[in-house]
Amino acid sequence: MATVREATYDLLRALGLTTVFGNPGSTEEPFLQEFPTDFHYVHALQEASAVAMADGYAQGTGRPAHVNLHTAPGTGNGMGNLVTAWHNRTPLIVSAGQQTREMLLIEPRLASPRAVELAQPYVKWAHEPARAQDIPAAFMRAYASAVQPPAGPVFLSLPMDDWDRPADPPPQVRTVATRIAADPDRLRSFAGALAAARAPALVLGAAVDRSDAWPDAVALAEHLAAPVWAAPAPERAVFPERHPHFRGVLPYAIGPLSEALRGHDVVLVVGAPVFRYYPHVPGEYLPGDARLLHVTDDPDEAARAPVGDSLLGDARLTMAALRELLPTTDRPAPSPRPQPAPPEPTDPPSADALFAALAAAWPADGVLVQESPSNLAALRRRLPIERPRSYLTMASGGLGFGLPAAVGLALAERDTGRCRPVVAVVGDGSFHYSVQALWTAARLRLPLAVVVPVNQQYAILKAFADLKHTPGVPALDLPGLDVTAVAHGYGCAGEVTTLDGLGAALAAALAADRPTVLPVPISTDVPRIL
Repeated sequence: MATVREATYDLLRALGLTTVFGNPGSTEEPFLQEFPTDFHYVHALQEASAVAMADGYAQGTGRPAHVNLHTAPGTGNGMGNLVTAWHNRTPLIVSAGQQTREMLLIEPRLASPRAVELAQPYVKWAHEPARAQDIPAAFMRAYASAVQPPAGPVFLSLPMDDWDRPADPPPQVRTVATRIAADPDRLRSFAGALAAARAPALVLGAAVDRSDAWPDAVALAEHLAAPVWAAPAPERAVFPERHPHFRGVLPYAIGPLSEALRGHDVVLVVGAPVFRYYPHVPGEYLPGDARLLHVTDDPDEAARAPVGDSLLGDARLTMAALRELLPTTDRPAPSPRPQPAPPEPTDPPSADALFAALAAAWPADGVLVQESPSNLAALRRRLPIERPRSYLTMASGGLGFGLPAAVGLALAERDTGRCRPVVAVVGDGSFHYSVQALWTAARLRLPLAVVVPVNQQYAILKAFADLKHTPGVPALDLPGLDVTAVAHGYGCAGEVTTLDGLGAALAAALAADRPTVLPVPISTDVPRIL
């Protein structure tokens, strides 16, 4: 008779979940013992890195990923990046060990008395099986929950003495739908509003990229002769950014966002919250009498929107359906937006100068992972994204995601056989949140290039301090960090790089058989938030 462990591994094989990310702990060893040779265990040195690696891997492969954590402390370590996975809409199956069932009543060391609650509210479903025999079926339900829209992480707490118990008959391997089509009547209503609009505008979110809907977004924008913005703080690129209809990323404050949309009477938002704000800058949610139409696959996202009418539906299916319903228009197409002037030479160089040099050396099929908050506007200004699934960052705003996510993404590129080059741009502050991810990248011999803009400060926090008039905040400077020495300590190549040498250094890094860290000193000027 099969054991619970054997039945679970059989199910994981059937679901294609043969890569496990984690940092092994004592409560997980009974699950991991005699680890199958057809599985791959991706060893992270800390649980936060394990979660972000799994997130990057899932987004890179387009499939769910499994990350195994160590009871309550390990789940706690991973929570910051679990929050990010929730906001990223990444399908993760997060399992964690639990103490032996026979001792749970007395709450011994490493017990997790409220394990299910610990992961909430940042999982779609959390469960601790009542019987050992329920574990395989719990994994099947977890998979089905994680991939259905809106996709997201799920959590299983698994007692360590369950794995050698006799298994019940295996659960049926099931498939579930991952797209939802829009209500036809409401779809026609949205099409009618767009057809009657004087000056419609499109605002696109990360779901456009997740649903492989770039061609549909371009077709709809061109059919409407409408300008296109990316929603505020997007975790993915959503539209070809050199296209003449593209207007950039909307500001993430109420008043400035409304001002950016002034002159438009109908605003169609697809695949994004309405809207993702952070600094409170009061104003109207929309300019004048503008009407907002919201397409989302998340009922909660629709419910919390402060304005607009909602339509539940997959981004790709809904835009394709709208395109078919809309008549042609005689509106002139938008004029291309002005391009930024070349950056002024300074010593040390500005962030704009760094990213202009990076853009000049950018590989045609490169994938960018970004976590440099103070330099984000300069990066998006100087390095337009032209291909789908080519830009990744954290939707949560929490640091410590970018570096390990880039490791997971680089592994996904290798495992899928696409082998697109992955470049991470990670600020010197963000770099140290999950720096131990470099060790995993070195062990896996991934050709990952990590460009580190070095300004020796939390410049984003200084910018917020300026905006909110909060002088005298301590601990915003970062002296004495030797990024190159840290990289070498984890087994990576790397050296301080100038703009003149960046192109050659990047090409060498992407051709190497290990990760390369490229610190580039930049100006300490503090950018504006808005």
